[in-house]
Amino acid sequence: MKALEGVKILDFTHVQSGPTCTQLLAWFGADCIKVERPGVGDATRGQLRDIPDVDSLYFTMLNHNKRSMTLNTKSDKGKEVLEELVRACDVLVENFAPGALDRMGFSWERIQELNPRMIMASIKGFGPGPYADCKVYENVAQCTGGSASTTGFLDGPPLVTGAQIGDSGTGLHLALGIVTALFQREKTGKGQKVTAAMQDAVLNLCRVKLRDQQRLERGPLTEYHQYGEGISFGDAVPRAGNASGGGQPGWILKCKGYETDPNAYIYFITQAPVWGNICDLIGKPEWKTQEGYAKPAERLDKLGAIFDTIEAWTKTKTKFEVMDLCNPLNIPCGPILSMKEIAAEQSLRDTGTVVEVDHPERGKYLSVGCPIKLSGSPVEVERSPLLGEHTDEILRDVLGFSAEAVESMKDAGAI
Repeated sequence: MKALEGVKILDFTHVQSGPTCTQLLAWFGADCIKVERPGVGDATRGQLRDIPDVDSLYFTMLNHNKRSMTLNTKSDKGKEVLEELVRACDVLVENFAPGALDRMGFSWERIQELNPRMIMASIKGFGPGPYADCKVYENVAQCTGGSASTTGFLDGPPLVTGAQIGDSGTGLHLALGIVTALFQREKTGKGQKVTAAMQDAVLNLCRVKLRDQQRLERGPLTEYHQYGEGISFGDAVPRAGNASGGGQPGWILKCKGYETDPNAYIYFITQAPVWGNICDLIGKPEWKTQEGYAKPAERLDKLGAIFDTIEAWTKTKTKFEVMDLCNPLNIPCGPILSMKEIAAEQSLRDTGTVVEVDHPERGKYLSVGCPIKLSGSPVEVERSPLLGEHTDEILRDVLGFSAEAVESMKDAGAI
């Protein structure tokens, strides 16, 4: 039995943030009914296509394990079907613009009337406040949530990260909120609203920088490279390049082949407990006892030079050779893996972190699998649905419509 087997999700999400949430719930066994506009569907079906007239990878990689039905919610018959779906489902998930559901006639109050046990989960760009009605995309969320201002190098502009912490990050937060609300409903019998704002989710993922903002008010941040270089701090947390945020000095260093391979790099941490091992490994055993190098505090003003010395050693070896030498000595480091290398990594295939999926129109493609592993509820990644593929069976099996009623719905343009 799947962990969420028996839970029905009414999925009104689109693009990335909402589908990330509902896909995770579907992976765990929920029956996720994706409601889409007839003839159009989720906008990402047609975005960034690599094969003409075939659902894009953008769509397929965010909508596994779901069923798709088409529904014209602007028609009277469509609204009637939607009312029946609200009565039959446990959770409604949406990431429409603010007020869209209300304009459809399905306010929270109306939904409660139809189904007091319903959990309504929403993703918005911002929570209540001056920007509550603003439209938000991934990079906007990164900028307003504190990520961009603290990413990049000190002498450069703010940067957004390639990790989708605004969209997918918020979807993961919302999924936890939904499961929590379902757990509480088992005790109370009542549904509730669950909301996750993209700005809030990004800030939650940037909490160490909020930590540093408060530390900065009491003195310089000594683990930041600029402290060792004698550069004064301003009144806000600065960009720290590749410095570690945990008090263990780290940096990205070049490895053998960097001249032609843009990913021939490794992240190397000079962790204090293994400082002696580092010194021996790079041919600087004297640093273990030498004044100015022996203790972590003494090394702060020399971090740049220390990493230059370590880099001179890493440049003589591939990033994987560095890993092979450092790991037995408990020296923390990690190779910069390209997406090509990750796609080819067999261990990720073995654990289901990367999966190969067969699609009836595009053929086989690679996708991410479920990042959370449950020993008693293994995830089987199923292909994304074609537009409206399951309309008839949902109307018949979930709502109890007869074949004649389904045909009538089609004739009325409701599905």
